Amino acid sequence: MKSTRICFGAFGVLMLTAGSTLADGHGAVGDDVIAAQRAALAKNTQGAGFGPQSPRDLETLSGNNARAFGTAPAFTQMNLCNIHFHENAEHRGGEFTAFAGNGDGAGAGTGFRYNGTLSEAELAPLGRTIGAGKYGDLAPGDTIELHYVHTTAQVAPGPTLGACLAESIGNPQLRVEAQVYVLVNDPEAADFVTLTQVEQVDGLYQAVNIPTDTGTPIAYNGSTTGPSFNEQGSPLQVSWSVRPEVMKVSITSVETWLSDNIFSEGEAHGVRNLVVNPDLISDIN
Repeated sequence: MKSTRICFGAFGVLMLTAGSTLADGHGAVGDDVIAAQRAALAKNTQGAGFGPQSPRDLETLSGNNARAFGTAPAFTQMNLCNIHFHENAEHRGGEFTAFAGNGDGAGAGTGFRYNGTLSEAELAPLGRTIGAGKYGDLAPGDTIELHYVHTTAQVAPGPTLGACLAESIGNPQLRVEAQVYVLVNDPEAADFVTLTQVEQVDGLYQAVNIPTDTGTPIAYNGSTTGPSFNEQGSPLQVSWSVRPEVMKVSITSVETWLSDNIFSEGEAHGVRNLVVNPDLISDIN
């Protein structure tokens, strides 16, 4: 995660080994690098009072972190402040359990992918590059995890974490409604522009088309995410709701959104290593 952004940070399985090269030119690292990052995270957070961290395996229901904080209100009672997405799902669970590999150790080429199947038509190449950036580009078959970020502060939606904060409230509650999408070459698939549409409802900014048919969200207390926290704890407390089922979305509609949106998003964010240390996750009730 870039320091100014909130990051709460495909078909088949791509396994990468040390010395191989990712599609975007990043070199893949070995298991020893990820192990060292996890060891540094444990050392840098031990006894420091950090709360539960994200992302996590949603099928792991227990944890040792007892740092309590109040669950944020329902998103319908908060202001939507930011929308962004990560290439590959940061969380693991539901229909996104295919491990993408270690990646480059800095957020590219890792995370989890849709574990279902797609047709040849859905996977047909577009013949052009979409969303090229620091963490790669997008193609049919790719998985993304979209974060609809909400705050109790009185703000308007905009770019970065700054849009979720206000001088009038020093400690706003934060909530992320997360939905995993798989990109397909199909104009009849869900429209990303519609899925990210923002309106005011009863005086609050809302993403009015957050999916309601992708399973009961898995709720837990965690943190912000993104690869800048691979070796450091995130200090922000976040109430998470992660939908377990994947929705297919038209990749060309994602291209349209990236070209013009109020959040100044032009590319995918990177992925934080899955947090597996029991002392850095809490129970899922």
